[in-house]
Amino acid sequence: MKNLNWFKQIAHNAKLERRLSLGEYKRAVSWSKYLVSSGAEIKGEGEEEWGADMSQLFIGNKFASGRHSRIYRGVYKDRDVAIKIISQPEEDSEFGCFSGEAFFAACKKAPVYCIITEYLAGGSLRAYLHQQEPYSLPINLVLKFAIDIARGMQYLHSQGVLHRDLKSENLLLGEDMCVKVADFGISCLESQCGSAKGFTGTYRWMAPEMIKGKAQTKKVDVYSFGIVLWELLTSLTPFDNMTPEQAAFAVCQKNARPPLPSACPAAFHHLINQCWASNPRKRPDFNKIITTLESFEKSFEQEPDFFSTYKPRKHPTICRFFHKWTSARGSA
Repeated sequence: MKNLNWFKQIAHNAKLERRLSLGEYKRAVSWSKYLVSSGAEIKGEGEEEWGADMSQLFIGNKFASGRHSRIYRGVYKDRDVAIKIISQPEEDSEFGCFSGEAFFAACKKAPVYCIITEYLAGGSLRAYLHQQEPYSLPINLVLKFAIDIARGMQYLHSQGVLHRDLKSENLLLGEDMCVKVADFGISCLESQCGSAKGFTGTYRWMAPEMIKGKAQTKKVDVYSFGIVLWELLTSLTPFDNMTPEQAAFAVCQKNARPPLPSACPAAFHHLINQCWASNPRKRPDFNKIITTLESFEKSFEQEPDFFSTYKPRKHPTICRFFHKWTSARGSA
């Protein structure tokens, strides 16, 4: 009965995600009033604390939108940019989370809240993967993407920021096939995150402790990174045979994870299992993940058969215990 009630709460949260509260509806007034016209300036006066020169910002066409934002192509100081215009956050701290993102400038003067970032023409990693045949991404490209993502996440964590919605859709590709972490809409400082009660994110990529509303640490992003690694190896959507709510229930109550393909190299199999471990304390941090991936990359460059011959190291404590146990049995 307890599990059933818990599952009902997940379903209830999912329904809330698809509806706007009265306060959100009032804030979601015509976005066009913030724009003079397409291809013109954003309405706003004065210098902003991040130094955005609004007279040099020009808006193009909208190419994406979310629950609290609209994203436009544009030009800022003769550079192609993406402009995210967001509805006014209930608290300044919500907007402050964006300061962890590498951006050109921002505006934080009511009624305009916008972030000006580099425009990445390659689109999302998810869109790129879904253009590939399943299990077809070359290992060298899997490594490159994984290292790019891990380095981006390591930087965020070094600044005390939790992303909290790491997934292939929030990873963008540049023209040089470099992956960059994006969409910090629900990021927060680790010291201010607390629990996830009342929070609705993306269940397919979400750590079990986050789904349950428990305290959040940097390890929630490590769990999500494990799911992203699985995506890189398969080019598939995790738990695609389930609804998001069913996936959340399976992860928390049945310890379910997306199935690793039989041809998955043992090196990645071992790393992914570490990243999405149920116990957050058993998940590696991004410093260790980067070291591991870079060692894989170096070994693969030196020995093309590295992934077919790799065997994970056995835990020394287990090995010593097993040795003592077999010795004792032999002398009995």
